[in-house]
Amino acid sequence: MTNSTRTMNDTQLRVKAIALLKKELGMATTLRFLALMNQNSTDYVEISREIYEEQQLDEIFTRAKQNWKS
Repeated sequence: MTNSTRTMNDTQLRVKAIALLKKELGMATTLRFLALMNQNSTDYVEISREIYEEQQLDEIFTRAKQNWKS
């Protein structure tokens, strides 16, 4: 995580996240994703369980450290 990422306000974070989604997924899929996120109540604990299922904590931290930028 960069210093600029840490100091972003909520609006800047939303704008950056949507821009990254658009770049990766395209506009139509980004809009679909945003609609899905707004129509359902989201159980972030369950999502995290599914994402990290069968992964060891050391693996998760190693990957996270590789993606952190100084």
